[in-house]
Amino acid sequence: MDADLISKKDLLEQTGISYGQLYRWKRKNLIPEDWFIRKSTFTGQETFFPRERILERIEKIQAMKENLSLDELAEMFSPSSGKLISKEEILKHGIASEFVLNFFLEQAQTKDQVFPFEDVLAIYMLEKLLHSGEISIEEGKMLLQLLHNTAESFSVDHSQIWLIRKFGVSSCFLLKKAENILFEKETKIIAKVDLMQLADELKMKLM
Repeated sequence: MDADLISKKDLLEQTGISYGQLYRWKRKNLIPEDWFIRKSTFTGQETFFPRERILERIEKIQAMKENLSLDELAEMFSPSSGKLISKEEILKHGIASEFVLNFFLEQAQTKDQVFPFEDVLAIYMLEKLLHSGEISIEEGKMLLQLLHNTAESFSVDHSQIWLIRKFGVSSCFLLKKAENILFEKETKIIAKVDLMQLADELKMKLM
């Protein structure tokens, strides 16, 4: 069986949760429907999950359910949020520095003081990548252009942003449900961002 998957039986044993808890969390949208993967095995149809994602999600639910209701957790884990976030909140919660925020505003050619969640996610991604030195300012501009060009089809769930570089020339792209991607040997992967994981981090900062 695919090493990236975990069976329902093994999941329940490893995490100590019950069958009822698992499906209650599913009904409450704490665990996405498409993480429940039905596969044929020698014993018949069985349910599997993306191993890393489901274990991380259950760990978070278990750690936070004493302080948050299931509805509050569902809102936190939703792929996006309808709430507008102000410039002051972005700075106050340490989501981005004033430099990165102003860089975003300059590239977006806007003077907005409040932002939708998707824009704040882009700002947060820029902050992390620029602050770590993984990307240059020019590559930051390229990432923002990519997000602008893919805005209509943009989805946090199962999406990744990749930035690659070959012989000093950079390129970036948005991948959905990426697996088994191969590059020429001279190509270096400079940055790889899981947007759902990044969105979860951002929502934690906004709480």
